[in-house]
Amino acid sequence: MSNLGDIRALLVEPHAGMRVSLHNMLNLCGINKIEHALTAGSAVRAIQSKVFDLVLCEYELGVGQDGQQLLEDIRHHKLTPLSTIFIMVTAERAYAKVVSAAELAPSDYLLKPFTADMLLERVLKAIEKRKAFIEVFNLMEQGFVRESIDACLEGEKNYPRYIVDFMRLRAELHVTLGEAPEAEELYVKLFEMKAVAWARLGLAKTLFMQGRYNEAESILSNLVSENAKYMDAYDWLSKTHEAIGALPEAKSVLDTAVTVSPHAVRRLRKLGALALETGDIETAENVLKKVVSKAKYSEFRDPEDHVNLVNALVKKGDHNQAKSVIRDLEKSMSGIKKTEACRAISAAMVHASTGDIAKLGEELEAAVQANREEIGLSNELKLGLAKSCLENDREDAASEVIMEVMRNAPNQNMVSKALGVFESAGKGHLGKELAQRSQKEVKDLVALGVQKAKEGDYRGSVELMSSAARKSPDNPQVVLNAALAALKCIENLGWDLATGNLAKQLIDSAARLDPMNPRLKAIRGLYSELQKRFGIDAVRSK
Repeated sequence: MSNLGDIRALLVEPHAGMRVSLHNMLNLCGINKIEHALTAGSAVRAIQSKVFDLVLCEYELGVGQDGQQLLEDIRHHKLTPLSTIFIMVTAERAYAKVVSAAELAPSDYLLKPFTADMLLERVLKAIEKRKAFIEVFNLMEQGFVRESIDACLEGEKNYPRYIVDFMRLRAELHVTLGEAPEAEELYVKLFEMKAVAWARLGLAKTLFMQGRYNEAESILSNLVSENAKYMDAYDWLSKTHEAIGALPEAKSVLDTAVTVSPHAVRRLRKLGALALETGDIETAENVLKKVVSKAKYSEFRDPEDHVNLVNALVKKGDHNQAKSVIRDLEKSMSGIKKTEACRAISAAMVHASTGDIAKLGEELEAAVQANREEIGLSNELKLGLAKSCLENDREDAASEVIMEVMRNAPNQNMVSKALGVFESAGKGHLGKELAQRSQKEVKDLVALGVQKAKEGDYRGSVELMSSAARKSPDNPQVVLNAALAALKCIENLGWDLATGNLAKQLIDSAARLDPMNPRLKAIRGLYSELQKRFGIDAVRSK
């Protein structure tokens, strides 16, 4: 879009004077379709209600989230199209904040003071690049992954100045398809072209996907030793250590990363969890306090952050502060579905530590009751709840919660953790019985879905399997079975928008959960074949 008069801009700036100044600068650039947001929360609501071509965001947004945290939410929850330009504006020259913003890959960032001409230059540069990639972005958002790879190849010919970017995106698309060897080959070429650091990071990711952890670890260790500010490399190095069970090393890596870039909430959250798991209570307390403070103003805040902080405080023996955190949880997280379960689990931790057995029993019962609804409680929190139930002679409640974990287990490692809860209580036989029951339930459910399809009740099969996927959103096998049911429905009854969108969402979820699952490639292939059969052609953007 070369006509700046067609650009739709969102200006995120809390101060009236600066808002007027930036608005005038945009007008001078020829941008007149401008909306304002004063906070991160109002920006998220604006972005969710309409599409913007440009987001011009001040870093310091006053009370609540800052610009970096807003960008983190936008990227993580995919709130904007891939083509949206995000420019960060800041007068903050302290490196830690600038690098936090930079690692989340805004289109650009501007240090104040700057002129309208400088702003125009950056906007035009971003628009020029967007024009080169708009075809690929459009195909990706429609779910045409193979066609997106082809469009990248065309882009490399038509826009040679962006060849490295197109090759990088092509590698990422192969990763999306679970084609790690193809992605690995591209990253090796990019490395040879001197696109050094991120090409090596991409190569390490593909090695990780293939379970080649030692090779990945070697590359990542070298990356962070050569560039102490390469944040993504820290995250993947920590993830690699965790995959091989080296939790202290994983925590140590994130410790270092947080000293370099202290504002990324999801990294802090992960460090807090590792600190708890490795028994470093002091680090857990300090980090989780920051998480609660930074995340509480997010539109996507999570009550589990409070639970983890209570856990650290209880282990420290600070019951008064733990109770204060619970009160804040009730006050600041009201209206969120899992708040009651999180409150009850937190209170149970305090009562267990203080020896109030009666109140402990009441809160465990309340937590189990709340968990019976589809509230999205994490498997980690459910495991802790089950352990508390077992420790307090509530075997039936523990079994109920563990069964749910096993149904929703993303991998065998989570199943092993669930079995470990019973083994540590000397009841390993019960855990194995539950695992067998869980596996049988999934098999019976799949069989029932297949039977409905055989009887011609394709929509009934979709309803059954998609309901199972909603209850077990982290189980890649259940999600893939639901995707297949949706595709079989389309194959036999024809394409409809709702079922097509459902299939795409389920396939994308399965790819996130288990990108190397051997069934994923075949199911993606069927989806692409059905798009072509029913004339669902890609809408091309030129």
